[in-house]
Amino acid sequence: MSKNLYVGNLAWATTENDIRNAFAAHGEVISVKLIEDRETGRPRGFGFVEMDDAGADAVIAEFDGKDFDGRNIKVNIAKPREERPRW
Repeated sequence: MSKNLYVGNLAWATTENDIRNAFAAHGEVISVKLIEDRETGRPRGFGFVEMDDAGADAVIAEFDGKDFDGRNIKVNIAKPREERPRW
């Protein structure tokens, strides 16, 4: 089984490889996706990481509220995306 993690308050310079390398010390990283602005292509400061269950729990304990690339990041279980109505 795997868990999808929300990772927020990231520094603009943080890359998917930075996240993958840091989190891999705690378990298997299945995927990393940092969200970019559709129009500018610039990072929005958050993303999602899919990891094995035990690794995800360890990453939350290790990184939530802690400094990463100069920012105190948020790491928790991602909530399912809510469907937004299309106008």
